[in-house]
Amino acid sequence: MQEFVQGYVDPAQSVGQARRFARLMALEVGPEFDDIALAAWVANGLPTSVVAALCSALGRANIIGPVVPEATYRRLNKAGRPLPREHSERIYEVARVIDTVASAFHGDAAAVTRFLDTPHPLLRGQAPFDLARSSSAGADAVLNLVHRAQAGVAV
Repeated sequence: MQEFVQGYVDPAQSVGQARRFARLMALEVGPEFDDIALAAWVANGLPTSVVAALCSALGRANIIGPVVPEATYRRLNKAGRPLPREHSERIYEVARVIDTVASAFHGDAAAVTRFLDTPHPLLRGQAPFDLARSSSAGADAVLNLVHRAQAGVAV
């Protein structure tokens, strides 16, 4: 997590959202990589290497099982095949939440981790990361909370 959120500390290092996602997921991308390229990659299946990258950043227990089943990951990784669209979209949802929270906390890794792991009353007592991993609607609920806080609405 620490390495990924460093890009949020210095606004001069700002890159587009697609590039931040690529950094989080350790994807090697060219200079033309943008939101459209990311959308195509998610639709066609992200490489299994993104699972390893997210495990490194967020912890294996937070990704293997809750986001991508272990058997699926092992089978596809061994065969050198990409993740199916469903799992690629779940990875994308997690990346959206991490990206937004890291931006809101200006790259403070400890604050990001604390927010993600602490049950929140406006999320009915659920930890934001757990809710975000549960479904795209859960990720949207967390994103809505963070956007409201950034807009100055009491949360």
